Amino acid sequence: MAKQDGKAPKRSGKAGISRRTVLGAAGAVGLAGALGVVAAPSIVRSADLKKVRFGWAAPAACHAPLGYAAQQGIFAKHGIDIELVDFLANGDDALTKYLASGKIDAGAGFLLGWLKPLDEGLDVRLISATHAGCMRLLTTAASGIKKLEDLKGKTIAVGALNDAAQQTFSVSLVKAGVDPDKDITWKAFPDNLLSVAVQKGEADALGHIDPQGYDWILNDHLVEIANSQTGAYANLSCCTVGASLDFLKRDKALVRATVEAIVETHEFVADHPAEVAKFYKEKYNPPVSEETLRQLLGVLAYHHHPAGEALEKEIAEEIDDLKLIKVFRADADSKALAKKFSYNVFA
Repeated sequence: MAKQDGKAPKRSGKAGISRRTVLGAAGAVGLAGALGVVAAPSIVRSADLKKVRFGWAAPAACHAPLGYAAQQGIFAKHGIDIELVDFLANGDDALTKYLASGKIDAGAGFLLGWLKPLDEGLDVRLISATHAGCMRLLTTAASGIKKLEDLKGKTIAVGALNDAAQQTFSVSLVKAGVDPDKDITWKAFPDNLLSVAVQKGEADALGHIDPQGYDWILNDHLVEIANSQTGAYANLSCCTVGASLDFLKRDKALVRATVEAIVETHEFVADHPAEVAKFYKEKYNPPVSEETLRQLLGVLAYHHHPAGEALEKEIAEEIDDLKLIKVFRADADSKALAKKFSYNVFA
């Protein structure tokens, strides 16, 4: 969906919460939780809190609710002494590495990014989504590119070859009839030069995550071709929580409490983006303005956080998508794998 030059994208989908999203969230914390009115737990003494080491991506604005929840005591309300561990701190995505080594108990990452490591034996289970899409495919207004089909024969800039953006939009391209291997040239640039590369004509479009992607629409006047909330990704989750098998075996109730705290926080952010944007800018100083953050947090689909069977269904859909770009074999049983890769802590 192309946006007008320099205008902020609107919240994707209907203003209300879809039945599908409500059912997914209701599996976690009941209908009240799905509507953002989770009852506050009893006050828990600090001595009674249980430690959880949780992996997050501090530079990713879509993870702002996690930092807010830790700072404001929302995890503590649920009996959790939370330690947030930035898995991007050393410059690469170490989420699965940290889980495999036992450095963290759980973490949030791209749903697409979880699936192949899980297929290769990562001892983690997906337990809840946090929100829908935070990835954007952008170009210049002068490019003449209006839709995915127009990218055939073009060059797309990404932060790293085969990164989450490339995988995400490769699926979108296949569904639009464009072969991402034969019809597209993918070119890697440093994250902070992606917009410059497109504006200089070194690439025709770029794929990247927020907050930078959203900021480039507002301030570099790029236009959006597609995103991971609409089109091929309509009604599908983006970031998803995975918990180690050891954590699940050790204290299932604590895993459930962790998810309940995360769902409560994301519902709050959906309705109070300005407060969380102010906190995130002051605490973590991302390379975008507080106003950009406020607008961004207001359009991200924080009401979408399925668990249980609803999440399992989305995982199966995403595996089918990855078959299209040959990440999974064509004969892979997506439903069986989705059941294997997930765990319903609310059952």
